[in-house]
Amino acid sequence: MAKTMISVKDVSLKFKIDSNRANSLKEFCVRWLKKDLHSQEFWALQNISFDVKKGDVIGIIGRNGAGKSTLLKVISGIMKPTTGSVEVNGNIVPMLELGSGFDFEMTGKENIYLNGAILGYTKEFIDEKYNEILEFSELGEFIQAPLRTYSSGMIMRLAFSIACIVKPEILIVDEILAVGDANFQEKSRKRMLELMSGGTTVFFVSHDIAQINKMCNKVVWLERGKMQTVGKTKDVIKEYQSFLGIASEN
Repeated sequence: MAKTMISVKDVSLKFKIDSNRANSLKEFCVRWLKKDLHSQEFWALQNISFDVKKGDVIGIIGRNGAGKSTLLKVISGIMKPTTGSVEVNGNIVPMLELGSGFDFEMTGKENIYLNGAILGYTKEFIDEKYNEILEFSELGEFIQAPLRTYSSGMIMRLAFSIACIVKPEILIVDEILAVGDANFQEKSRKRMLELMSGGTTVFFVSHDIAQINKMCNKVVWLERGKMQTVGKTKDVIKEYQSFLGIASEN
C-alpha cells in the first residue's frame, strides 16, 4: 500500500477584512476610543479533508476565488490554518509566488546557490547540479546578470529549473507551466512527467482543464472555499464541467 505523503484534516482558514480602515494612526486611535472599528470575517477555506499517497498527482480546480492557491499555501506551510491540521511526510518544494526567495541584486548563478540553501541542499550538491540547472533554464550568459534585469518569465524558468532538478518528494505547482514560450512549456511538462513517474508527489493548480486531464490521476474541486468533491480525474472534471455548463470532451 502506498505511503500517505500528506493528510489534510478539517482545514479551515479565516481572514479578517477591515470594513472601515483608518488612514492614519491618529484616526485609528480616535476610532478605537469611539469603538468605531469594524471588521468582517471571511472564510477562505472551510473543513477541507483529504489524503494524498506517494506518487499521486493531484489537480486542484475551481473558479477564481475558490481557494486553490490559498490551499497550496497552507499545505506548503506558508500559511497556518485557523482550525484543522496538515501532516506532511517528506520534503516540499513549493513553486508559489516564484522569486520571493530570490535576491534581485544577486546574479542568477548566486541565486541558484541561495535558493538551493533555502531548500536545504549543500553547496557540493548544487555544484554537482549547477550545469544541469543552467542548461534546463536556457538562460545562457544571463546567468551572470543580476535578477533585477530578468523578465518575470526568466525568473520563473530559473525557479522551475532549480525545483525540478533537485527531485523533491513533494512538488507544489501553481500555474507554472503557463509561463514561458511553447517550447519551454512542453519541456517543463515532460520534466514534471519524469518526476511523477519517479514517485514525486505533485499538487498542481491550473485553469487549463485539458492540462489537468493529461497530468493528474486525482482532482480536488473547490468552490467558495469548500471542497465539492475529490476523486478520479475524469469523474471530477466531468462533474465540474457539468456544473459550469460546459460539454465534456470525454
